[in-house]
Amino acid sequence: MTEASQALLSAQGIAKSYGPVVALRSADATVQPGEIHALLGANGAGKSTLVKILSGVITSDAGTTSVHGEPVRLRKPTDARSAGIATVFQDPSLIPDLTLAQNLRISRLSPSDVMPWLERMNLGHIDLELLVSDVPLAVLRLLDLARALAHDPQLLMLDEITAALTTDQAEYVFGVMRAWKEQGRSVLFISHRLGEVLEMCDRATILRNGANVADFDLAGVDEAQLVTAMLGEDLVKELSEEAAAESTPTAEAAVAAVSFDTPVVLELKDVRLRDKVNGVSFQLRQGEILGLTALEGQGQDELFQLLSGDHRPSSGELLVDGRPMNARSPYDAIRKGLVLVPADRQQALLPQRSVRVNLSTPLYNRASKWFTLAGDETERVDRAVDRLDIDVRAGSQVQRLSGGNQQKVTIGRWLASGFGTLLCFDPTRGIDIQTKAQIYDLLRELAADGSSIFLYTSELREIPLVCDRVLVMYNGRIVHEQDAKTATEEVMLTSAHGLEEART
Repeated sequence: MTEASQALLSAQGIAKSYGPVVALRSADATVQPGEIHALLGANGAGKSTLVKILSGVITSDAGTTSVHGEPVRLRKPTDARSAGIATVFQDPSLIPDLTLAQNLRISRLSPSDVMPWLERMNLGHIDLELLVSDVPLAVLRLLDLARALAHDPQLLMLDEITAALTTDQAEYVFGVMRAWKEQGRSVLFISHRLGEVLEMCDRATILRNGANVADFDLAGVDEAQLVTAMLGEDLVKELSEEAAAESTPTAEAAVAAVSFDTPVVLELKDVRLRDKVNGVSFQLRQGEILGLTALEGQGQDELFQLLSGDHRPSSGELLVDGRPMNARSPYDAIRKGLVLVPADRQQALLPQRSVRVNLSTPLYNRASKWFTLAGDETERVDRAVDRLDIDVRAGSQVQRLSGGNQQKVTIGRWLASGFGTLLCFDPTRGIDIQTKAQIYDLLRELAADGSSIFLYTSELREIPLVCDRVLVMYNGRIVHEQDAKTATEEVMLTSAHGLEEART
């Protein structure tokens, strides 16, 4: 009996193209019973496309799929569920204008189906009558997981679910993965957090440019080997040489440029918003990258909503270039030079419009002008595309881009239109190491040119890589401040849990 016939899932020669863009050339994946199998690759390698094909969301152009040795045709999501496959996709598969309960009914589930799983994730208190648009992204990801588990699948496919979660929340996911393995079921796991992959997974399939380049046991493998397999030795060498030549001088120059004599561009004085933001005060100076980190639900979402004009503070002062900002809408904040790059790129994009339309939207107030760019504006859009190395081959619809390229578009639109302070909320969430490095370099270049950046990240290791200072938030307050280059993960994590001994 062959390995494929014994496998829970076997996909062979899967191909998919969108016009001139080849998403998958010939991808194979074999998942054994009782296995946690990693699917890895850089952004644009084809991982999410393969998952959507195996979930019945899209159909392949070529290739075969079998479950427990029996051929299956996955033409729609119900075909996948009938085959014992359930998926948590990279972006929440919920309708924003409906309640959580209404979304469950669309999935042919009742609250009683998902509530036992939500209780295990410490979400038994959630109000299912809330609109999806009013629920934090991390909670939506765990609700998506509960929906998938309610279908009692043999194969659970998780596409970047932990990217939106804190360490504590990710442990709920890992607990499910371990339980599935112990029951003889399987998990196909996609994550750019390679430490998670090495901790949780048994084997890995590596995709590059839409095809398999490696498939191996993860015992004894380290992160460097995974990166080399994903990117190729030549690119890894190039990135390493660039980092050695440029990263340290750039970081030192950035720190030296920001001093007490540097103008303050953004200042908060005892800012409050209901019981979510509880007296936050800090200053952001010109050319500075100020980092913020926190566990989920500590007020960071509301703080960024205040800064981007979505909410007005209950009390306190918010000053931009020394003048009060009384924004009644995001448009008012944008006029003051405060622009937002949200963690959920779907909030910032017009998915069925082209890359260039998406890049140009901040240049106009009237939708009717989005399709007619003047010469200077066209040049600005072109410069943004070049500077961020955005893949425009699928230019007719931005939704066809990889997650990393979509995130580049959310940043690139502000490069094309101009800004004073960039508000980045977890901008590298769910993207690969190469694209992360490009975004780090861009943020440092922007700071060196005089722009200011306020950056929230859920990945503590990013703080010393890109920031000058770091703030830690707990229970709606800033509880710790430190030079980012000397901030350790231990100190930041201890502060994030609100422990007194971490405060300085």
